[in-house]
Amino acid sequence: MNVVIIGARGGIGSALTQVYANDPSCRLFALARHRAPPSRTNVTGVALDFEDEASLARAAEICAGDGDIDLVINAVGMLHGDRVRPEKSLRDISADALAAYLFANCTCAALALKHFAPMLGRSRRAVFASLSARLGSISDNRRGGWYGYRASKAAHNMIIRTASIELARTHKQACVIGIHPGTVDTRLTGPYSKNVPPSQLFTAQDAAIRIRELLQRVGPGDSGRVLDYDGRQVPA
Repeated sequence: MNVVIIGARGGIGSALTQVYANDPSCRLFALARHRAPPSRTNVTGVALDFEDEASLARAAEICAGDGDIDLVINAVGMLHGDRVRPEKSLRDISADALAAYLFANCTCAALALKHFAPMLGRSRRAVFASLSARLGSISDNRRGGWYGYRASKAAHNMIIRTASIELARTHKQACVIGIHPGTVDTRLTGPYSKNVPPSQLFTAQDAAIRIRELLQRVGPGDSGRVLDYDGRQVPA
């Protein structure tokens, strides 16, 4: 099985890389801004820079060089950065922060779909999965705040839905989904997970295992949906 993980050096991405690298049946391509050196013979590190779309096209060609791709997982995303923090109110909104959120949480997924979806196998089940968040649900927004993150994840989910409709015309057995991994104890969520009950806070390794189990179950009938780690649909 040919597997591609985009964002292989981040918290969940790194854990997913370890999980799939431990499966000898997988030929794994680990994509990151700085090429991750392969630690196993079944792992190939590939350098990737989303700000240079040509590098994304090259990465897709490399990953498809050994045959059709069976699974692509996009683990790229941002909750906060050096100059970006979730907004508590309207007065905290800035154009630069909104653009940064949209690029990391939506544009990267759209570009990954553009270059990797055509490489998915047509004669067997193939999956493109991208990490989303329950905070991207419009109908489930009851607390407000976090404007940029919420809006970018909602836009991400629309990209997933729209791409699933297009891909169904050419890849009948393909599944394009978003995944809400739950609250995971990583550098991304660390400053905002202090009040999360321990039973609801997962390690990156636990999240990766749950995601893999979910991806083993999904099929074309799930395409276009956003599912949580237990396979329950996240409301739009």
